Amino acid sequence: MLVRDYTVSGRLQDSMLYSIHAGGKRLRPILLMATAQAFRVPEERVMGVASALEMVHTYSLIHDDLPAMDDDDLRRGKPTNHKRFDEATAILAGDALLTLSSQVITEDAGLSDAERVYLVRELTKASGARGMVEGQMQDMLSEGTEISLEALENIHRNKTGQLLRFSILAGAYLGGASEKVLGEMTEMAEALGLVFQIQDDILDVTGDSEVIGKPAGSDEGNHKSTYPQLLGLDGAIAQKDKYVQQAQQALVNAGVEGTTLSELIHYLSTRDH
Repeated sequence: MLVRDYTVSGRLQDSMLYSIHAGGKRLRPILLMATAQAFRVPEERVMGVASALEMVHTYSLIHDDLPAMDDDDLRRGKPTNHKRFDEATAILAGDALLTLSSQVITEDAGLSDAERVYLVRELTKASGARGMVEGQMQDMLSEGTEISLEALENIHRNKTGQLLRFSILAGAYLGGASEKVLGEMTEMAEALGLVFQIQDDILDVTGDSEVIGKPAGSDEGNHKSTYPQLLGLDGAIAQKDKYVQQAQQALVNAGVEGTTLSELIHYLSTRDH
């Protein structure tokens, strides 16, 4: 376990491992590995990057759950990090996971120097002030206000979509994909990010709290704009289906249709948690 290898045992490590071990879909590393498989990259070449990516995602969830943000008590059916430990420890655990992710990539002996630079650059861009963090900021500022569909999709292209985009581009890049193919995979990733978020919003309305691992209706309780709120439930489903078709077509254009990626698009559009 990389967290144990890179940290000193104690409360900080316990807090980091608590959230890393909390389960979940592991969607981002799975997408990275499925893309690498589609482009014939050996699994051992992407394991370190996949681990680093999950660290960034886990950090974002720890901070997202904090009282100053979404103020959630449950994550994946368990007490959130700040409830299990305390708020200060949760903040530090998130900080440590974020910084550790870059260290893991830069010390990965299976990558070339150019690959390390590219992957750290793209991961920090995806997770930073013009990516996931900006999306979180936009999301907070929009609470309690009426926003357009365009504004909502812009929020989620950053907050959710940027790490999903990195997952897919990293695998294709390590497989030597051309600029044209990388462009097609970017379109696939952006469409998939919106599929994922729309389904998340649908589940917040229709899902079972015990299955989804958090209270159903939490978005409404936090006064967040969602696709069902803006489009109605049927409209949200139709919008999701449009992006499913776009994602599948991009795979065809990139020459990797019929792979695990296609199955993942279907799974993410129909998942119940």
